[in-house]
Amino acid sequence: MKTINIGILGYGVVGVGVAKLLKQKKQLLESRTGAVLNLKTIADIDTTTKREVELGTTALVSDANLVINDPEIDIIVETIGGETIAREFILKALENKKHVVTANKALIAGYGNDLVKVARDNLVDLAFEASVGGCMPIIKSLRESLVANDIKSMSAILNGTCNYILTKISKDGSGFEDALKDAQELGYAEAEPSLDIDGFDTAHKLAILNSLAHGMEINLKDIYVEGIRNITPVDIKLAKEFGYTIKLLAIGKIHEDHVEARVHPTMIPASNPLSYVDKSMNAIAIDADATGQTMLYGHGAGMMPTASAVLSDIADIARNIISGIKRRVPILGYPEDNIKPVPILPMEELYTRYYFRFEAQDHPGVLAKISGILGENNISIKSVHQKGKKRNGKVPVVMISHTAKEAWVQKALKEISKTDSVAGRPVVIRIEDTYQE
Repeated sequence: MKTINIGILGYGVVGVGVAKLLKQKKQLLESRTGAVLNLKTIADIDTTTKREVELGTTALVSDANLVINDPEIDIIVETIGGETIAREFILKALENKKHVVTANKALIAGYGNDLVKVARDNLVDLAFEASVGGCMPIIKSLRESLVANDIKSMSAILNGTCNYILTKISKDGSGFEDALKDAQELGYAEAEPSLDIDGFDTAHKLAILNSLAHGMEINLKDIYVEGIRNITPVDIKLAKEFGYTIKLLAIGKIHEDHVEARVHPTMIPASNPLSYVDKSMNAIAIDADATGQTMLYGHGAGMMPTASAVLSDIADIARNIISGIKRRVPILGYPEDNIKPVPILPMEELYTRYYFRFEAQDHPGVLAKISGILGENNISIKSVHQKGKKRNGKVPVVMISHTAKEAWVQKALKEISKTDSVAGRPVVIRIEDTYQE
């Protein structure tokens, strides 16, 4: 039985999980791959802290170059994270003709186009199943299982931190800060949570999915990103009364000559299966022309779910090595020569429906003035509701619009904010109710 040697760069949570599976599932992996997956060396700056894995013959070293330059190592797993040292190490590994597996979504989203070219030039694989959706096999699904489909749209909950916070607010009526603190205490949120709660982590993942779905260059910079900091228990409660749930969604839709790609809090109907995805779970709904609607659901992070996804990449590459095959499946699902730049729709050109909440002054003519400004900007209102009691001379007014253009909405809200009819900034949440039961 052929031995395939593996090296790990980074021995934190994910690195430990990968090592644990390689050790504990040794016989299962051998029976399924037909090869011995030997964890030869792990590199980490901390070689003294005791981890929960019995390494046996596996060496633990502090110098990553001992892994990258080892001629006996076939596959290198990067679990360091970040976009600096990790990028440097991955480039060196690819140039040394090592296959690379990574869970580093920020790196793939930001530098994936360049890394793919280096991998192609050196005839090696770069695999990143664990970079999106944790244990959900979404990368493999888009690259292989849905190969005969045009992907029409994707809607996804891809950040467990945000989903936990929104669930906490919805179920317990907690304020945002209290829900965030709870998430931090449970380990769902980092001490500095901006990457998650401001939507950037989700945007990284959407950039990767768009490329796989549509054969486009990875494009992170043009994705519209809005986080959940301004979502209040009031809006979540009102959404529920109207039959909606608020989720932080990654939304991707293909049009004839462009792609919609946006991340923001979204109101979705209670009938949409994504509305039932609670706590730290992730899910993605895909609408494709041949399959119709499909959905994946699972843990989007955590030691073992992420390690499981890493092992799926290791196993795929191991099978290729055994068969004497290189780069059997294109890294981004399309041969590199077929990947093209596809423009992302500017956010101001978006057409969708909207939820507005205004703190309106309690005096005659206010509602007419707000409605008038909306109408002057081509925004048609489906329903108007006065919700809650008057406070400090102000009355909460909620409006649900028909389909409108984002540019019209932003112009109207700016005009309304300048009047003496409302206090503070109006709340606006986009509505997606295109899911077909």
